[in-house]
Amino acid sequence: MKYENFEDVPVWNDGVDLTVAVFEATEDPAFRGRGDIANQIQRAALSVPNNIAEGFERGTTPELLQFLYYAKGSAGEVRSICHVIERIKAFGHLKSQISNLRSLARSISRQLGGWAFSLQESDIKGTRHLTSTSKASYQQKGKAEAFMEELKKQHEERLKQMKRERGQQ
Repeated sequence: MKYENFEDVPVWNDGVDLTVAVFEATEDPAFRGRGDIANQIQRAALSVPNNIAEGFERGTTPELLQFLYYAKGSAGEVRSICHVIERIKAFGHLKSQISNLRSLARSISRQLGGWAFSLQESDIKGTRHLTSTSKASYQQKGKAEAFMEELKKQHEERLKQMKRERGQQ
């Protein structure tokens, strides 16, 4: 699926949800007097959707990939901090909330990894490099692939029909 705006990308929305959940969790009094841990997890969480947005807006596939990996790294940082927090007794009452944060960050990492893999396998250089000629070429390629898929489907149906007819004789 092609997205026109980063706000439409599901993993960006998940990143925003993660950020909001982190900011809400760090309002708990247990975070007070514990050094910079609240600020660190907040910055890591906020970095996830911000890096997705920045990479998306850059307009080239290599830059998008670079920022997706930054976002993936930030999601990993959130997970790591969650592991640390879970081991501190003062945060015991937040166990469920911290577990949910870690799960959401893990889901985001998987989504970003899948998106990055699909971009690495693509020959599209990004919207900044798209000309009317290359756009027409990509559209034609898509039509050709759809035609071949339909042709294959029809051929398979015809083979099944021929086998059924032979079985009846």
